[in-house]
Amino acid sequence: MAPGNLTKVTEFILLGITDIPELQVPIFFVFLVIYGLTVVGNLGTIILTSVDSRLQTPMYFFLQHLAITNLGNSTTIAPKMLLNFLAKKKTISYYFSAAQLGGFLVFMVAEVFILAAMAYDSYVAICYPLLYMVVVSWQICLLLVSLIYLYSLTIAVTIFSCVFSMSYCSSNVINHFYCDNIPLLALSCSDIYIPETAVFRFSGINLFFSMIIVLISYFNIVLAILRIQSSEGRQKAFSTCASHMMAVTVFYETLLFKYLQPRTNHSLDPDKMASVFYTLVIPMLNPLLYSLRNKDVKDALKRFLNNPCQSLKLM
Repeated sequence: MAPGNLTKVTEFILLGITDIPELQVPIFFVFLVIYGLTVVGNLGTIILTSVDSRLQTPMYFFLQHLAITNLGNSTTIAPKMLLNFLAKKKTISYYFSAAQLGGFLVFMVAEVFILAAMAYDSYVAICYPLLYMVVVSWQICLLLVSLIYLYSLTIAVTIFSCVFSMSYCSSNVINHFYCDNIPLLALSCSDIYIPETAVFRFSGINLFFSMIIVLISYFNIVLAILRIQSSEGRQKAFSTCASHMMAVTVFYETLLFKYLQPRTNHSLDPDKMASVFYTLVIPMLNPLLYSLRNKDVKDALKRFLNNPCQSLKLM
């Protein structure tokens, strides 16, 4: 497409979660609380894993980057969504929509593979504890996270280019609460077969490979737990793994529901509910499931609250 075609639409209108006027303010406060808890929980996780020397391990390194992706993903979407609940004209500029889509893709793809890395880290720690620091060394952790961010940036640029190479010259009303690739492509007056195929294939490949890693890792973890002789030890291990598996299951189910629907009858309204979960609700719950249920993190939080100045000096 010629570059000049891209300027025909200068802004988009976001329909949001609901168009019922009476629900705008109540829903605003609900999501304000959700976003506030997300910021506090994930920012707290990032700070604790940075300042506390006892949390300087590969497991908490991956947890820190999960918090970064959760915070980044929510912050890409929530502030504009909250403003639109109170605004009469729910618009977003063409360039801001491009920035929002790009940020969403980077953080979402990174989160998918960081969850896979965390599952593999848990598998090695439980199944091969004596080899843990060899298999999951700091050098490998840094390399793995760097590759995840580089890959997510590459995928984001590829999909972003496909979506914004289309012409948007007719309707500018997006049936969503943020600028996602599928609702944007639905507005294009160009042939969307190639970009739509790219979006669904990349999404399918990313979900497939990350889910394979997660499923194999947790399958072997469950087998290892079942071999624990102590019933108290088994119960404690299952309690920890169950919360992690629940969070991962909800996250992947919502993504599978959204991106692996048949394209011929893909509905955008159910997509909104799925999107609420993986962009806002799950980032709020992850600090509770991964951090505050963890004794080491709770102890680190107590030490930080008792002497924050001393903790910050150690950064």
